[in-house]
Amino acid sequence: MKIIIIDDDVLVAGALKTILEMDSEIQVCSTGQDGKDAIVLYRTFRPDVLLMDIRMQNVSGLEASRQILEEDPQARILLLTTFSDDEYIVKALTYGVKGYLLKQDYQNILPAIKAVYAGQTVFGTEIVSRIPELLQEKKTYDWKAHDISEKELQVIALVAEGLSNREIAGELFLSEGTVRNYISSILDKMGLRDRTQLAVYYLNTQR
Repeated sequence: MKIIIIDDDVLVAGALKTILEMDSEIQVCSTGQDGKDAIVLYRTFRPDVLLMDIRMQNVSGLEASRQILEEDPQARILLLTTFSDDEYIVKALTYGVKGYLLKQDYQNILPAIKAVYAGQTVFGTEIVSRIPELLQEKKTYDWKAHDISEKELQVIALVAEGLSNREIAGELFLSEGTVRNYISSILDKMGLRDRTQLAVYYLNTQR
């Protein structure tokens, strides 16, 4: 598994490289210090996972994520940061990153990389604890402007809670196929790529 590490602290990048390469499955093919490095190195190496800090000089990790994912929507980006700002979380996932971990969750970095490589979306422990707060109250967003029905809005809310199609079907007394059709229709109406973007969009409207 090819990894690129981007962090403006050279010591942090070096320590992460040492830790990760203790796993025989991991090859750190390069490291960089800002988002500009990330963009160039991603194009050069096409890593399986890009592990990147957010706050960096010149080009931030968020901006680099946006540019990389515009070029390659399949890019697996795991953001690693000391900041658990709600705006960062929402922006990162809206762009389509696959994970967001706090640096203090260092023991979870390797499992998170492997989960992202396997196609999962990963949140750190503290981030997960913030999701209920992001889901609170406020339902004034005009979903009708997107031609979203009440039933579709129920589906969206359950997607945002992390339920699978089968679980949503059970909650709403629908078939799993009907739920899939609902989600496909919703993504088309909203112009979104996948259920992760849909969940983030919903969370953003609830703030």
